Amino acid sequence: MKLVLASASPRRKELLAQLSFLSSAEQKPFAFDILAADIDESHHAGESAATFVVRLAKEKAIAGLNLYAKEGKAVVLGSDTIVVLGDSILGKPTDEADAKAILTRLAGKAHQVMTAVAVTDGDKTLTKLVTTGVQFCAMTPSDILAYIATGEPMDKAGAYGIQGLGGSFVEAIEGSYSAVVGLPLVETRALLCEMNIL
Repeated sequence: MKLVLASASPRRKELLAQLSFLSSAEQKPFAFDILAADIDESHHAGESAATFVVRLAKEKAIAGLNLYAKEGKAVVLGSDTIVVLGDSILGKPTDEADAKAILTRLAGKAHQVMTAVAVTDGDKTLTKLVTTGVQFCAMTPSDILAYIATGEPMDKAGAYGIQGLGGSFVEAIEGSYSAVVGLPLVETRALLCEMNIL
């Protein structure tokens, strides 16, 4: 059955491609299609951060399956990542001022990165939630402005990319590095095995 990644994220594409060695060892071709599944990513009142991110991953997978339906049977993978500081969900910055506000809040503090993965074939939908603790070092206002000037923070939850320049502010992590990047590899592999893709 065809595997489809319902995400336009180049980081998720690269991470999913890392699982290809598992199928090549068994001489099974590993390839996947990519499509962007746009959904309403609004947070519902009273919804916990964990419930929110799992719901978004499931909705992306289901939307992707609906978009791909004309191509035939498929297993569609959806994923979403959020950054949580205390009781606040920090999404992608709306502009440079918002990026500055987010990074100022994160500087010198510990936060959580929650990444949910969902896979569906239309009959069965499976999900996994991975939470990783991230500790930021202290950042000066000039550090923050210089980082924003690179443009990297603008399309990322929490206004930073651990796999890029933003990694220089990450003092420590506790949990899955790949989940912080955008796709937890161990959990994704387990889901794909359960759906008989790997």
